[in-house]
Amino acid sequence: MFPREYRGVAFVVGLFLVVQVGALALVPEFAESGYQAVDDPKNPTNSLVYIAAIIAMTGLMLAAFRYDLDQGIRLLIVGVSAWLSWYVFSAVVSPLAAAVPAVAVGVALLAYPEWYVIDAAGVLMGAGAAGLFGISFGLLPALLLLGFLAVYDAISVYGTEHMLSLAEGVMDLNIPVVLVIPLSLSYSLLGEGAEPEGEDVGDDSLIGDGSDGDPDVDSGDSDEEDADVSEPTDIEDRDAFFIGLGDAVIPAVLVASAAMFSPAANLSVPLIGINLPALFAMVGSLAGLLVLMSWVIKGRPHAGLPLLNGGAIGGYLIGSVVAGVPLIEAVGLGGFL
Repeated sequence: MFPREYRGVAFVVGLFLVVQVGALALVPEFAESGYQAVDDPKNPTNSLVYIAAIIAMTGLMLAAFRYDLDQGIRLLIVGVSAWLSWYVFSAVVSPLAAAVPAVAVGVALLAYPEWYVIDAAGVLMGAGAAGLFGISFGLLPALLLLGFLAVYDAISVYGTEHMLSLAEGVMDLNIPVVLVIPLSLSYSLLGEGAEPEGEDVGDDSLIGDGSDGDPDVDSGDSDEEDADVSEPTDIEDRDAFFIGLGDAVIPAVLVASAAMFSPAANLSVPLIGINLPALFAMVGSLAGLLVLMSWVIKGRPHAGLPLLNGGAIGGYLIGSVVAGVPLIEAVGLGGFL
């Protein structure tokens, strides 16, 4: 039997894979349905608009927590979850029929936000968001987005530390801004006295809500407001840890964008459209995830996107070279030169 921390890591990897593969499966459906959010997906200013929205939403959420408007944030995220779930379900059933399971997701989050309900909703949101942004962000905008958010994540966790404050507010709301990784079969997020024993540190956040603040990955006691985040926590003292949904979504945006916009030939994979750049981006992001989790197991909070986005970008560029795509085209500069 593997140690429980390794089972937890395997669970995280599985969730990330489901988000990425789900996004790839949704890309052609979303494109065909006309869900592209911008007129020109190759315009790099698209990234600037989303980055501004991330910063604005982060400030809004911090202000809401400061003035005890937590439940407003909870309702907003639950609404976004139902909305994104509708996009996912509408890829397989009619838009009207998709409203039924989408509403069910929202009701489940409000009525019984156990860890598996949160994770299921998070996977639906993550795949839907990554697919929508993947078809709306061309290669250059996607690369700019990932690069900026990696730097922003590092600054907000290790520098200003405002993501730590945001994480403290989010953790008590039981919403799919974070994925919950149980380390014990008996773990319950709702159980009496079963407080989350991990507090994530900032990462880009959730999609549709445009915030950049789901907690990244972390460990520690979320109830200890004055806890020193630099103090490692033994993995044996925790029943769960948490990773920001944005850690799964943002690298998957590049995966979906590569599948949509890269000139590389598609591979023969059933049900999903994938090429070498997208495949290598997946591998790179998962390699970054494994490094990140090796640090988390040691009990210290870390910014996730520098590793995850860096791995995705590096893997994407390697995959483009292997596929014979010139780097100028791979980074989306071909049309500007």
